[in-house]
Order: sequence, then structure tokens, then C-alpha cells
Amino acid sequence: MADTPGKDAPQGERVVIKKYANRRLYNTASSSYVTLEHLADMVKRGVDFVVYDAKTNEDITRSVLTQIIFEEESQGQSLLPIQFLRQLISFYGNSLQAFLPSYLEMSLAAFTQQQERMRSQLSTLGAGGGMGVYEEQIRQNLALFDRAMKMFSPFAYAKGEEPAPTASKAEPPPADDALAQLRRQMEEMQAQIDKLATKR
Repeated sequence: MADTPGKDAPQGERVVIKKYANRRLYNTASSSYVTLEHLADMVKRGVDFVVYDAKTNEDITRSVLTQIIFEEESQGQSLLPIQFLRQLISFYGNSLQAFLPSYLEMSLAAFTQQQERMRSQLSTLGAGGGMGVYEEQIRQNLALFDRAMKMFSPFAYAKGEEPAPTASKAEPPPADDALAQLRRQMEEMQAQIDKLATKR
């Protein structure tokens, strides 16, 4: 039995993974057993897969993906801030619970698109100062995401703690159209967040 991810399903098709009672994961596309590490690699490569319990045929993809995140975090690949995790837990049973998944999905999709645009721009700018602009954009994106989470759950923060500062309107405008477009998109997202916050 192979100990590698093996071949994936034909492009555009979803790979089916079966999880057995002994916790082993079986990739039906490559006819081989795989590990959580293999599944994490598939996610990073953009391979779409679904995980079913081999006995009940229940879709357990969500719990397996959560387990992958747990494994990554426990091995020192810390990506999720403690405060974010606390806020996330506080949303279970909250009146906004139904809305949060789509909001997080939208926010991360927008974040990913912005980073892809920045990478494309850096490839044309070269090494001369482009990385500083890229890093600043990342800081602004993270501040925006953190501020949005605070608006959804303001009581999760200690009394007297100030929210993350917003990007100042006095900052110099972007040097080119690509950065200007990113800034406009972030402003539009902030306007949507503010509008949602006022409806609470």
C-alpha cells in the first residue's frame, strides 16, 4: 500500500476519501492510504476532496479539516491568534452564528485575491522597494480583519482595550492603479462591515 498521496482524480473531479474505524484514511482516486499531512498537501495544491465515514457514509469533511488545523497548530505552525480563537468559540450559539461562516469565507476570499494581485504586481516591480509595499498591504488587511471581528464581538476584548488603528486617510495615495484599486476594495469591504455592525 502506497504511503504517498498518489495521483489525484481527473481535473475538475472531487477526490473521495474514506475514513475507517481504525482512523485510516483511504484515497479512492489513488487507491492508497493517506495521512492528514497528505490531505493538507492536497488542500495547498487546490485539490478538491470530500471525506466520508466508511461505515455510515456520513460527510465528515469539516471535522477532518478541523483536525488538520489542530495538527498544524500543535506542531508550531501557529496561524490563528489566541484572541481570534476565543472570539470564534464565543460565536457558537450566538445570534450571529449563521452569518459568520459566509462572512469569514468572503473575507478570506477577498484577502486571497488581494494578495494574488500584489504578487502579480511585485513580479513587474522587481526587488526595488516593492516588498515594503506588499508587507504594508498585508498589515492593513490583517488590521481590517481584526477590526471587523471586534465589531462582531466587542465584549470579547478587555475593557479599555483600544481597537486596532484603521488605515489613516492622510496616508499617501498608492503609486499605481493596482494599489489604488486594492484600497478601494478594502474601503468598500469596510463600508459593508460598518453597515452590518449598525444593524446589530
